[in-house]
Amino acid sequence: MDVNRRHLIGATAAGMAGALVMPADAARAAPPTASLGRDATQYGVRPNSPDDQTRALQRAIDEAARAQVPLALPPGIYRTGLLRLQNGAQLTGVRGATKLIFTGGASMLSGEGANSIGLANITLDGGGIPLPTRRGLVHCLGGRDIRIIDCEISGSGGNGIWFENISGDLSGNIITGTAATAIVSFDAQGLLVSRNTIAGTNDNGIEILRTAIGDDGTQVLDNRIENIKAGPGGSGQYGNAINAFRAGNVIVRGNRIRNCDYSAVRGNSASNIQITGNSVSDVREVALYSEFSFEGAVIANNTVDGAALGVSVCNFNQGGRLAVVQGNIIRNLLPKRPIGTIPDDDAGVGIYVEADTSVTGNVIENAPSFGIVAGWGKYLRDVVISGNVIRNSFVGIGVSVTAGAGTALVNNNMISETPRGAVVGLDHARPVTADLSADGAQRFAQVVVGTNAVRR
Repeated sequence: MDVNRRHLIGATAAGMAGALVMPADAARAAPPTASLGRDATQYGVRPNSPDDQTRALQRAIDEAARAQVPLALPPGIYRTGLLRLQNGAQLTGVRGATKLIFTGGASMLSGEGANSIGLANITLDGGGIPLPTRRGLVHCLGGRDIRIIDCEISGSGGNGIWFENISGDLSGNIITGTAATAIVSFDAQGLLVSRNTIAGTNDNGIEILRTAIGDDGTQVLDNRIENIKAGPGGSGQYGNAINAFRAGNVIVRGNRIRNCDYSAVRGNSASNIQITGNSVSDVREVALYSEFSFEGAVIANNTVDGAALGVSVCNFNQGGRLAVVQGNIIRNLLPKRPIGTIPDDDAGVGIYVEADTSVTGNVIENAPSFGIVAGWGKYLRDVVISGNVIRNSFVGIGVSVTAGAGTALVNNNMISETPRGAVVGLDHARPVTADLSADGAQRFAQVVVGTNAVRR
């Protein structure tokens, strides 16, 4: 071996030895060597320690964010109080093995005015410790591109995630045992909520809210939501799997929803809401709801099996109008219940609409009261009911015939096993006419009854 090669090998070996004995401070300043990011233990964070790790974790988060690299939390348990997230903070763990246990504070993770925050593959355990009102275990205000992906949030003593003025992505998370609502978003700036599993909340599953009526555009897609309680009571504010309030242009699609005290999807003053392709069972009020001051609702291609009322598009008296209710399967509706448990006129109805609405291509079976109802007293205008299949309902289609009610067209429906009548005029919820589909039946100028196939 020539001298130069021996020299090179010796220098290389010396360099490697020097790297092995690199001072701790230099190691911490070195670029990350793991694919996950910079190792949190470099900053004195100790997994599985019985001691509180808040101070060490905060230092690690801040240093990694300043270096613009992710902070990797190795498998283990970390006990912590409030941790603040600055611009670019990225925390990643090992799914199912990295766990933060809350020791108390306003929240566990909080970002205010911070952008590009990321949490991935971490379990956050709130331990049931009560949070202040309007707080989440993860709490972010005024940030862009906030991403919480494939995390688990359990036992929050308030809300699971609380966002205000946020854009970002909440996907693939599991949120269980929440004392209030799993996910709350106020005044979103472009938010995707998808593929999450939410089980066991005391208020609502997902809330998409705005402080004033306006465009929101949040997409709520392909989530699994179940066991939602209306713990605080009320008349529909709680107990909903998905609640959109004042939020325009929200898309609710492909969700599996089961066992809710009130609604599966509730749009309140939410214009241009789309509620499509959801699977709903065992809800104890209106399954799919568009109510109060809205213009524009599409409720299509959903299945509802077990509810007090399948679909309700209402409150024309407050400006609620303009909808398409199409292609839904609605079955096994609950009979009327005692007053005080559920509104007496809301139970056992497949579809209820009021104004500027097309109801087409739906299949309704086993509705103890009405298959379809159009109008409430004088609150009826320009409703088309066509191409629906209604089977086994006390009344097939009920249409308001009270003074001042507008026009409804009832045509081309298949109606069977409706002992009170296939098409009946109503005074509010009370049938007041014979079957309007029968030969020689009384006619009302505002109710146009065309050719329907009726099997009595």
